[in-house]
Amino acid sequence: MDEDLIRELVLARAAALGEKDAKGMVAAFAEEAVDFTLAPPLQQPLDARNTAPVEQWLAGFSGPMSMEIRDLQVTAGEEVAFCTSLNCLTATPVGSEESFSLWFRSTLGLRKLDGEWQVVHNHESVPFEMDGSLRASVGLRP
Repeated sequence: MDEDLIRELVLARAAALGEKDAKGMVAAFAEEAVDFTLAPPLQQPLDARNTAPVEQWLAGFSGPMSMEIRDLQVTAGEEVAFCTSLNCLTATPVGSEESFSLWFRSTLGLRKLDGEWQVVHNHESVPFEMDGSLRASVGLRP
């Protein structure tokens, strides 16, 4: 049952992105979550009560956005859980005519706080080329 609740949480976050609903995107985050997203800096400031940074990020895209969640694996104990997935963000940057689709890796750490699963750790990443160029490997597909 906990695994199902966590799957619902992950899919609700993806749906909120598709609706450009900043509040829904951070609703499952604990107040003191750690957030390592794709964008600089190395650690994003996160306060689940303050949606302004997410709203600012969403404002950088025009038209529809979507998040595909693939290969979601959930491991849940009584009070701690984690899940991994491959995610695809599809969006159109403001000022561009073309959308992009970017596959990346996602790991969430969760704790059951006051009887509810909450994200306490979010980590997103793309691999980089090991040929010395250090270029992000943004063209990968599962």
